[in-house]
Amino acid sequence: MAIKRALISVSDKTGIVEFSRELAKQGVQIISTGGTFSLLEKEGVPVIGISDVTGFPEIMDGRVKTLHPAVHSGLLAVRDNEEHRKSMEELGLDYIDLVVVNLYPFKQTIAKPGVSYEEAIENIDIGGPTMLRSAAKNHAFVTVVVDAGDYDAVLEELKAGGDTTLETRKRLAAKVFRHTGSYDALISDYLSKQTGEPLPESYTVTYEKVQGLRYGENPHQKAAFYKKPLASGANITTAEQLHGKELSYNNINDANAALSILKEFDEPAVVAVKHMNPCGVGIGATIHEAYQKAYEADPTSIFGGIVAANRTLGAETAELLGAIFLEIIIAPDYTPEALEILSKKKNIRLLKLGELKAAAEREPEWLVTSVDGGMLVQESDVHSLKEEDLQVVTDRKPTAEEMKQLLFGWKVVKHVKSNAILLAKDDMTVGVGAGQMNRVGAARIAIEQAGEKAVGAALASDAFFPMGDTVELAAKAGITAIIQPGGSIKDEESIAAANKAGIAMVFTNIRHFKH
Repeated sequence: MAIKRALISVSDKTGIVEFSRELAKQGVQIISTGGTFSLLEKEGVPVIGISDVTGFPEIMDGRVKTLHPAVHSGLLAVRDNEEHRKSMEELGLDYIDLVVVNLYPFKQTIAKPGVSYEEAIENIDIGGPTMLRSAAKNHAFVTVVVDAGDYDAVLEELKAGGDTTLETRKRLAAKVFRHTGSYDALISDYLSKQTGEPLPESYTVTYEKVQGLRYGENPHQKAAFYKKPLASGANITTAEQLHGKELSYNNINDANAALSILKEFDEPAVVAVKHMNPCGVGIGATIHEAYQKAYEADPTSIFGGIVAANRTLGAETAELLGAIFLEIIIAPDYTPEALEILSKKKNIRLLKLGELKAAAEREPEWLVTSVDGGMLVQESDVHSLKEEDLQVVTDRKPTAEEMKQLLFGWKVVKHVKSNAILLAKDDMTVGVGAGQMNRVGAARIAIEQAGEKAVGAALASDAFFPMGDTVELAAKAGITAIIQPGGSIKDEESIAAANKAGIAMVFTNIRHFKH
């Protein structure tokens, strides 16, 4: 077989004139519609209109033009089926061997600020996906192209042998169904949001590939990085890499964890992360001061970690950052001097984040977690705590300084793997106990890490104390204030232990498990 007849109808007209001109040179008859027809005709490419094929005008503002038996018979007819061939001859229909279609820009439309519902609906393509699906189904005989990046490969095969190979047609058909599936997923997501159904009876999501990765968590695991089609704001998918090696799977995970913590703060803040847990967090009057505190929190664990800052980094801070080995530095921006200093380190990745929203402006997103045979979907934890939300449950109330450290610690402990205990003092983390099977074990780790800094520190727990042993351990270490959710049947035991030790304890009545 050979490609003799093509149907071309594209919204994105990148490269279509050159591609069509080459098709015409190969003797391919080109059928087209609407704006594509006008463009090709204007550029002198031989083309016939869709109405000349269907014998029916384009109607309803172009909503109905290709939904016609003359089109879909030519696409769906099985060429080696005698009955199909006979029907085509009797009805005077002709085959269509090549379909080149891309769809109405629905994603670009709904991404526009203030777009109306009516405009969004009008940009749902019907004829395009129908032609693509018909051609892709019949890929044994029909070549279908949805991506301008495939134009050259199709032309190369056409020039070499007059047709594409079955292998190519299979590959292009698979791409079509991925494309239409993604297109429909965007539409269903948009309409579900419009109708207030965030967790419907079936959950379809789509992501776009950012890059292939050398491997996953470990070298024997395959991996790739994808983003949401409408991803925006300050996040790892929108960050600009200014310098350094390509990001790895673990880099991306750790960077995302660092940014999640960073977004809790409006004041100058620096977060250091290792293996998706914070190893040092500091706030200060300047970003330089905040970094010094984040570093001092755990000078050992920060080595080989990731540092994220919520202010532009200057030369003074860059000198300190450049003095140790770091995998990634993330900041809204860098001064030219800071960029020059840090770029001297060949392998360090420097990411420019852009402007961060105020913590209070954050909106929850839907998070998807895979499990064997299925997935879990939940809202992201963007709960923000205010001092007036707290319930003082001990005889002694926290001092103003203790309250500041309690609220600081609470912002960070929600991002530590459960069971989690965090100690805060002087606007920095001084001890982190993460991912333990029991809460008192997490407390021991945090207290041991803090050492003498535990004296006078505030302790934050992501969930309630099942008994009073954690409070007793905190008292022995010299901790003076505790923030925890409360809600245990043994709360009174913990309260009594705190009162005995003179510790101020507050309940948040909200939990921050992170598994």
